[in-house]
Amino acid sequence: MKLSIGAWLTWAAVAFFLVNVFALVISVVVNSFSTQWFGTWWPAGLTTSWYSTAWHEMNLLDVLLVTLQVSVVVVVLSVVLGVPAAYALARRSFPGKQLVNVLFLLPILMPPMTYGIPLATVLYKFGLAGSMTGVVLANLVPSVPFVILTMTPFIEQIDPKIEAAARMCGARTSAVFGRVLAPLLVPGILAAAILVLVRTVGMFELTFLTAGPTSQTLVVSLYEAMFSAGIRAQQSVDAMAVIYTGSMAVLLVVALRFVNPTQLVTRLKEPVT
Repeated sequence: MKLSIGAWLTWAAVAFFLVNVFALVISVVVNSFSTQWFGTWWPAGLTTSWYSTAWHEMNLLDVLLVTLQVSVVVVVLSVVLGVPAAYALARRSFPGKQLVNVLFLLPILMPPMTYGIPLATVLYKFGLAGSMTGVVLANLVPSVPFVILTMTPFIEQIDPKIEAAARMCGARTSAVFGRVLAPLLVPGILAAAILVLVRTVGMFELTFLTAGPTSQTLVVSLYEAMFSAGIRAQQSVDAMAVIYTGSMAVLLVVALRFVNPTQLVTRLKEPVT
């Protein structure tokens, strides 16, 4: 089958974009290993010392631990708060339900900076900003609605008759939720948790506005390394960027190991029996 001129132009544009992205990533990786690289196609020499320099200068071990702690706490709290809320939205009808759904959409659709500055102002007023607590609270604002919107379709596709049968057998609400619904919702909970984890690790705006010297995540520390006062070798900054990109890549590989990218769509298309 012959491709039209429009199709060829589309594929050419996509290829051009991918080549540029690939070249950009490769240049950063190569520069992170270079001794010096000025005006040539290849560095004068290669070394791994810049990774050691970045690791010690930016205290990356502490930064990675903070990133892990913030991400895990945000994921746990988002699931604990979001799943019951999603259940209420999926199973109950009440006045203003559509308005509630719209309010949950706002933190996801709006740029984080638009509500991040007022949120940071409130957290600073109550003495919560600049600490791990402030960073967690700020990241919960978009994460909880994200879990709710992800979990609501999973709950809606479960037949309410299953819950009714369990209640007729004498099961309490906690037993119905813990023993009947929870096993059926494991794929959805896992998908929502991993997506929130990736989102939290990569969230810059809210973390930057509320983090202190001891509560910076990896993405904020990378920004500080690039724009803070003082002279820092570009290779050291690139080494830190490679560490961040590698961490995100590992995280995505783990996510794909446990969650099928088409799982959400597939489950929503399953008929309710």
